[in-house]
Amino acid sequence: MFIVWLTGIAALILCAGSVWYLAPLYPGIVVLELAFTPRSFGTVVHAWPPEYLLQYRSFLPMDFLLLLCYGSFGYLLVSRSTLFSGRSPALRMTSAWALPMAAILGTAENALQLWLTAAPRFGVPLAYAFAAACTASKWAIVAGFALVLAYALLRDADRA
Repeated sequence: MFIVWLTGIAALILCAGSVWYLAPLYPGIVVLELAFTPRSFGTVVHAWPPEYLLQYRSFLPMDFLLLLCYGSFGYLLVSRSTLFSGRSPALRMTSAWALPMAAILGTAENALQLWLTAAPRFGVPLAYAFAAACTASKWAIVAGFALVLAYALLRDADRA
């Protein structure tokens, strides 16, 4: 269980560091990451002074590490703990792969964000839509995993 704790704590530390590092950006990165069109994306980027854009781009390598940590944590938690024992194989498998799938979507999102923030890109509206769809899907999966985990924790507490 050491590796489960290690990846979980690392993910929490990186998440807290990300929130702190990106707190000065206004509009916030959620607005940028959920910009489905070049126009909405450009509105955020043009509202930021150049140092904000640089700060956001310099954050993305740390975010790749966060994705690795929380993706690993989710898989390891489900596969190595007793929280999901006694549940259906389909629920265990879906739960085990939820955060790794969210991390894959986050990786695609980050790669596109790096590319889209490197220079103005007006002729690729699908890239903006796909990046934002990856973001939205990632957060939906993370929220779903959190709900399933909360249920498993409550069920486990009831047994004790």
